[in-house]
Amino acid sequence: MAHKGSDGRKGRPRLLLLDGHSLAYRAFYALPVENFNTTTGQPTNAVYGFASMLANTLRDEAPTHAAVAFDVSRKTFRSERFPEYKANRSATPDEFRSQVGLIGELLDAMRLSRMSLEGFEADDIIATLATAAAAEGFEVLIVTGDRDALQLVSEHVTVLYPTKGVSELTRYTPEKVAEKYGVTPTQYPDLAALRGDPSDNLPGIPGVGEKTAAKWINQFGSFDALVERVDEVKGKIGEKLREHLESVRRNRDLTELVRDVELPLGVPDLERGPYDRDALATVLEALEFRNPNFRERLFAVDPAAGEEEAAAAAGPGVEVDGAVLSAPGAVAAWLAAHASGAERVGLAAVYDWALGAGRVREVALATASGPAGWFDPVQLAEEDERAFAAWLADPARPKALHIAKQVMRAFAEHGWEIAGVTADSALAAYLEKPGRRSFALETLAEEYLGRSLQPAAETESGQLSFDTSGDDEDDAEAAAQALMVQARTVLDLAGAFEDRLTAPGPGAGAVELMRDVELPMAALLARMERTGIAADRTWLSTLEAQFAAAVQQAVEEAHAVVGHPFNLGSPKQLQEILFGELGLPKTKKIKTGYTTDADALLWLAAQTDNELPVILLRHRDQAKLRTTVEGLIKTVADDGRIHTTFNQMVAATGRLSSQDPNLQNIPVRTEEGRSIRRAFVVGDGYESLLTADYAQIELRIMAHLSQDEALIEAFASGEDLHTTVASQVFEVAKTAVDAEMRRKIKAMSYGLAYGLSAFGLSQQLGIEAAEARRLMENYFERFGGVRDYLRRVVEEARVTGYTETLLGRRRYLPDLTSDNRQRREMAERMALNAPIQGSAADIVKIAMLRVDEGLAKEQLRSRMLLQVHDEIVLELAPGERERVEELVRREMAAAYPLDARLDVSVGVGPNWEDAAH
Repeated sequence: MAHKGSDGRKGRPRLLLLDGHSLAYRAFYALPVENFNTTTGQPTNAVYGFASMLANTLRDEAPTHAAVAFDVSRKTFRSERFPEYKANRSATPDEFRSQVGLIGELLDAMRLSRMSLEGFEADDIIATLATAAAAEGFEVLIVTGDRDALQLVSEHVTVLYPTKGVSELTRYTPEKVAEKYGVTPTQYPDLAALRGDPSDNLPGIPGVGEKTAAKWINQFGSFDALVERVDEVKGKIGEKLREHLESVRRNRDLTELVRDVELPLGVPDLERGPYDRDALATVLEALEFRNPNFRERLFAVDPAAGEEEAAAAAGPGVEVDGAVLSAPGAVAAWLAAHASGAERVGLAAVYDWALGAGRVREVALATASGPAGWFDPVQLAEEDERAFAAWLADPARPKALHIAKQVMRAFAEHGWEIAGVTADSALAAYLEKPGRRSFALETLAEEYLGRSLQPAAETESGQLSFDTSGDDEDDAEAAAQALMVQARTVLDLAGAFEDRLTAPGPGAGAVELMRDVELPMAALLARMERTGIAADRTWLSTLEAQFAAAVQQAVEEAHAVVGHPFNLGSPKQLQEILFGELGLPKTKKIKTGYTTDADALLWLAAQTDNELPVILLRHRDQAKLRTTVEGLIKTVADDGRIHTTFNQMVAATGRLSSQDPNLQNIPVRTEEGRSIRRAFVVGDGYESLLTADYAQIELRIMAHLSQDEALIEAFASGEDLHTTVASQVFEVAKTAVDAEMRRKIKAMSYGLAYGLSAFGLSQQLGIEAAEARRLMENYFERFGGVRDYLRRVVEEARVTGYTETLLGRRRYLPDLTSDNRQRREMAERMALNAPIQGSAADIVKIAMLRVDEGLAKEQLRSRMLLQVHDEIVLELAPGERERVEELVRREMAAAYPLDARLDVSVGVGPNWEDAAH
């Protein structure tokens, strides 16, 4: 394999050796840990910094062979000889320790050899390999933050030493070592012995620095010669040398690196091989490293990629017989020739996006056999538009899309309806790895097809955007070709994912979920987004003024309590006032002082009679409400309706969420929040809004999954569930259950369904942890099936690696076997929560689809508008209320046959709040 490093030499094989612990530690302190965490709380700053440095070094140095050496522990032959060796080092931060194994997983996926050896340091492994490789004619590069490696520098061994975090490396050749330290590389251990090394707890000679040490070595020729002629060093400095002679002898012994360690791998075994691309993609996704530039740099140095492949603008290994379909009749002819049968066609498009509207600017179609076509839909001849619209709407013509919901919504704005979608490459990626966040086509192509696509201005959600507005005909033709490659890639991904979703492993069994739930749901959500919901602008403006006045009032009250103005939004000023000026009890210690978050303010309000914590809480609540209303006002479109965007691929449990605006941000348990819901009203031509949701669906699912007879019976009784359960837990008559008992049982029942611990329950209820534990124990005595189920679901997931919903939606939780307690406990809570919340999400989706199908079948004009917090909102056409209400109750109740039967609540009114039930 030819290569060229920065020194320009060619031909010799090149070995890259890295000191894993040294570099990872530097990366840990170079990048702020608080900025690099996964959603499960796993720190990743050291992994990210290490991987970034590694990618840059592999790119710049192009090694043919590589290995990473790690320390096993601080107990080595050096610490046995000198127990104080490195004893001054502080304990390894937990945030760092948990990342070393992750770096190992990254290296394994990149198929880079890694080694460690009990009793030796990483430097000794590196010294052994460097010495052997240089003897075998290799050029050797060592990347380390330990200066002891400078003794290895020679004509064929170069040390790359980090001088700024891990982003800048200084090249140490023999000349550079001499320039920097005044000695040769072979003399460097002599220098280090005399100078001492505080980082290794090796004491030097008082008053003797590098200059004096280098002077002695050059004067006497070597450390040994200096020791033999030590009496020739005159003055007080000579006395100090003789006084510390034994310690510097020990230093010299410990500083010398071992060059003949017996290793499991030899230099020839370190030849770089192609990545395990699937494994690397899995590691990066688990680490939530989704920056496309970072991933591109990492994949670009895969030895299998090759220089030409890494630089390719379009996907290597795929060719499309592309044609620009600009002549009248060309689109119709292409469809007749290539898309008139049962062969699936991939479709990609470029479209503008705005509130409630999208305009398609380019369309590309591709077949598996090669032919592809591109056209500008705005310029279509009438016969071509008719042919294309008919093909799109034909359910017998299978199509593969990327983020089908967006494409369907954009095409509907153009007047085109899409049917026959049998695959969505983004949805398939989500079903296989529901925890991932990036569904960009370019990323998926790289991960699953090993294909580099032409860089495109692709939105976070995956929408493609090529600019062909320029005058350069070649550029426009290249962009058209690139979009055809995108269409082919969508098609190829569809096939790849179908294989993966049917085979054992991640996503197994999800094909039915894709076909029966997620794809039909994409079409329904696209229609709901386009329809939107009418908004009362006047009422929203009234609320905005009301909340703004409440915010200002809170500010004035706070200033009056303190006695001077201050910024209520400044944590620093709040700390000074609360804990300094007012002397209130200290809250949880954080880096910047003491926390002033909402929980801390609630605690302070209970601990003191001072009004300020209560005022601050009210200020935050009112400010949040004002922000929510301001956001709603901005999203009212020209048609007087709010068109939220539903997220189908965000929550790992399968639940839907929304954005622009986020309707889940509207509180439903406060009077102010409910007043905001009054702004969502029935639109012109319709009679009222209908809301429907399930009563206690999570608890009914928990009863079904656990098969707890007592809990199932409690539901079957038809009485208030929490009162019935409370009477059993507290062993009192139902009539003796008071509001406080019922509150505690309700909180615990839902808490169990969401993986709440006894400590969490105590915090939520404001009771002692011991009381919360007793409450749980009493609960489990009465409902042992629930206890057994909760234990079983975690243990089964620990064995299989995943949890599963009633419909087979899997959530993979590799952290269940993590040696990091924080990550493991987070995964355990997810394992408790995912089957219940995921099953609820699946049931709600099925209910939505059944209701929508029923409306169409009965030819009703009423329509579905929203889905928020498991609640469905419909707009009722005049005269259809009774039929729709009966339809909704029937179809929702029959969505899934739970042993604790589904119970549906329905309400009707002129606005969302009045329609509550």
